[in-house]
Amino acid sequence: MRILVTGGAGFIGSNYVRQVLRERPADSVLNLDKLTYAGNLENLSEVESDPRYSFVRGDICDEGVVEEAMGTVDAVVNFAAESHVDRSILGAGSFIDTDIKGLYVLLEAARKHGVERFLHISTDEVYGSIEQGSFSEDDPFHPSSPYAASKAGAELLAAAYAHTFDYPILVTRGSNTYGPYQYPEKMIPLFITNAIEDQPLPLYGDGMNVRDWLYVEDHCRAIDLVLREGKRREAYNVGADQERTNLEVTRQVLGLLSKGEELIKFVADRPGHDRRYSLNSAKARGLGWRPRVDFEEGLERTVAWYRANEAWWRRLKDESYREYYRKMYGNR
Repeated sequence: MRILVTGGAGFIGSNYVRQVLRERPADSVLNLDKLTYAGNLENLSEVESDPRYSFVRGDICDEGVVEEAMGTVDAVVNFAAESHVDRSILGAGSFIDTDIKGLYVLLEAARKHGVERFLHISTDEVYGSIEQGSFSEDDPFHPSSPYAASKAGAELLAAAYAHTFDYPILVTRGSNTYGPYQYPEKMIPLFITNAIEDQPLPLYGDGMNVRDWLYVEDHCRAIDLVLREGKRREAYNVGADQERTNLEVTRQVLGLLSKGEELIKFVADRPGHDRRYSLNSAKARGLGWRPRVDFEEGLERTVAWYRANEAWWRRLKDESYREYYRKMYGNR
């Protein structure tokens, strides 16, 4: 299979590219990535010389670039997105452009070229918060942030293409994903790297927001299975059933790094902060997928990776990163 992976230099995308090339010797990957702040070709250094791998720098909103790439592939996995809630609160325009218009451009080109396997990567955040129980794939969307709204809008567009044009698009909605190569603005890598530097860990509100934590390798295995075995025009929740409060996660990070809880800094909650996410993943499990890595093991692996790869993340924490950090937490 020749797979076009959009956003393949990002966190989940790069893990997926490496996994496919490692486990699928008959496959090849064309990686299309704009290389925004969160895209990093260092994430793919181990595969850059693989003859089955190629890279094109480009924007999924660029019809010419997408048209050329789409004519050479059998399948698409669309990771490309603006994906950080905090940044969407500061400014939502780029989220609308990439997450919705970008998907439109991809769908038009894929339809034109008759690409029969198209998997769009979405998020559990489209559902909003749930106090008890878990969301199933048929539950309505109630996005709480501009980011979540942009992903929900993209899914509605995908559903319209499936219905109007009988296009066989697939969707996965993953829970909070963590692991190696995650840009250090998200909670777990931010807290790991700040703790290594003995900097405060800015914890929103009372720290009791609940998330289901999914190790990146497990997420990538689910994505690949749905791409190959999923029922067309269907969505699949992908959750690990590893719920933790943010305060629990923070304390575990500090414990693994032998740091004290005096580094925890409670800050004003962000606007529209969802209290709890939870997914019913029975449908994905029905395909044969199961998470293999529990949270304790996954967090240990992740902490060890960031400790061993300080050069990777210290380069990312440049002045532009620090200016963003000051905007988010400086006055809280």
